[in-house]
Amino acid sequence: MKHECETFQGVLLGTAVGDALGLPAEGMSPERIRKRWRGEWRMRFVFGRGMVSDDTEHTLMVAQALLAHPEDAAAFQRSLAWKLRWWLLGLPAGVGLGTARACLKLWLGFPPHRSGVRSAGNGPAMRSAIIGVEFAGDPVRRRAFVTACTRLTHTDPRAETAALAVAEFVAGCVNGKTTETLLQTLRKLSEDAEWMQAMDALHSALRDGRSGRDFALSLGLARGVTGYAYHTVPVALHACLRHPGDFRAALTAALDCGGDTDTVGAIVGALAGAQGGASAIPREWVEGLCEWPRSVRFMREVSRQMTEEPPASRRPVPLFWPGVLLRNVCFLLVVLLHGFRRLLP
Repeated sequence: MKHECETFQGVLLGTAVGDALGLPAEGMSPERIRKRWRGEWRMRFVFGRGMVSDDTEHTLMVAQALLAHPEDAAAFQRSLAWKLRWWLLGLPAGVGLGTARACLKLWLGFPPHRSGVRSAGNGPAMRSAIIGVEFAGDPVRRRAFVTACTRLTHTDPRAETAALAVAEFVAGCVNGKTTETLLQTLRKLSEDAEWMQAMDALHSALRDGRSGRDFALSLGLARGVTGYAYHTVPVALHACLRHPGDFRAALTAALDCGGDTDTVGAIVGALAGAQGGASAIPREWVEGLCEWPRSVRFMREVSRQMTEEPPASRRPVPLFWPGVLLRNVCFLLVVLLHGFRRLLP
């Protein structure tokens, strides 16, 4: 149980740390990031502290839905749908277009199995790592829950392939699979030519020892990683396979690519957290998180609940919802300040 809790914490805290580190640089090119900030990556969102965005919030909602319905993918999907409905009413400052449209469809009365929209965005991939831990030993349920989680908001097969890749990578780490075995598993997830091409490029980059920036350039991402799942997930996979067991190096390599830095950071944080557990995450990054009510303590309690025995004793962790709205108003104000700062030379 202790080992499992360490992995769950690694994924949840890793997601939060990667998200918070990348958030201030979201949408910026690698060159602009280097000009704006010197030295190593650190928390910079507000007074030297970090806050999380929708990437971490969605991962925690998936974890809570798993705690409520770990056996039934359809019931899990309905639970997550309700959480997404109320999450949207909390005035989140960051939400992808595809996810926002799906949430609106849910409020209009569409059932969860029909609320998804045609989008190949990062939403499903950014929240699927926790499913990989939960069902590391059960590939059938792992795929079923990833599919349910994906199609709730995204119906494009490419979004589902990317989400499956995240879950399969995490499960492979938990099960001790080698890099070569992981690459074979990832390539077989889809017969889509674009996906297989990306996996071939990933294999070649790892074989040749190419940096994360070089790999991103080979995918045409000179201006930064986009919000397209077939761009973000391969870059995240490369970072973790190029720097196995080194959370700091993996996350730095991905963030240095620029672009959608909060999401690629969140995914890398989850994958690297699964590789090394919570103890692999630099302490100053965890302590630099400034979050409430989804605090570090809250994330640790969710992790603990997910390893309770027997499974029937597991319960979702109560969240102080009035505090979410207050927190989001403060978050939005800081986001606006960052936006004004970017208008300056």
